[in-house]
Amino acid sequence: MAGINLADLSHGLEQQGQGIPPLEQWNPEFCGDIDMRIARDGTWYHEGTPIGRKAMVKMFSRILWRENDDYFLKTPVEKVRIQVDDLPFQLIALEVIEGDAGQELHFTSSTDDHIVAGPEHPLQVIENSETGEPAPALRVRFGMDGRISRNLFYRLVELAQTEPCTDGSEELVVYSCGERYSLGRI
Repeated sequence: MAGINLADLSHGLEQQGQGIPPLEQWNPEFCGDIDMRIARDGTWYHEGTPIGRKAMVKMFSRILWRENDDYFLKTPVEKVRIQVDDLPFQLIALEVIEGDAGQELHFTSSTDDHIVAGPEHPLQVIENSETGEPAPALRVRFGMDGRISRNLFYRLVELAQTEPCTDGSEELVVYSCGERYSLGRI
C-alpha cells in the first residue's frame, strides 16, 4: 500500500485549478496501490468509506488516468493505482441541442464533466456478458468511458430512429454531431 496522504494530495491538486490538467504530459514514478475504489454506481471509496465531499471526488476525477486495464491517480510527481469496478464515470444528464451539424447529444457526468457525443467522444452499446442487457457507455477522456444511466439510455431509445440492417433486421440509431450510433438491433 502506498503511503499517500489524501489531505496532502488534495491540497496539491487545489493548486492545479479546476480544469483537466495535462496528464498526458506527466510521467511520474509508480508509487504503489492505494485503498481507493470507484464502485459500479460511481461512488468513490477510500479505505472502505465513501468519500462524501463531492468537491474532493471531482478533484480526484480530474487526475484519473488509465493505462491498459489499470486506473491511476496521477500528479506530476506520483502515480498510484486505484480499483474501478465498472467504468470510472457516471453519465447522469442529457441535453439534446440542435447544432450546425444537426442533433448534438450533450451529457453531464456526476463529476460535472460536460461531454458531447461525437468523433472524439463516441457512444457505444455493448451487451453485458452477465445479464445480456445493454451496457451503454460514452468516451469521456484519456481512453476512459462513462456508464450511461438506465434513465438516459431510455431517453436515447425514445430519440432513436429505426434503420434497416443488411441482414434484413432493424436497429435503433441516434445521431450526434453527424455521427451515427447504434443502440442495438430490435
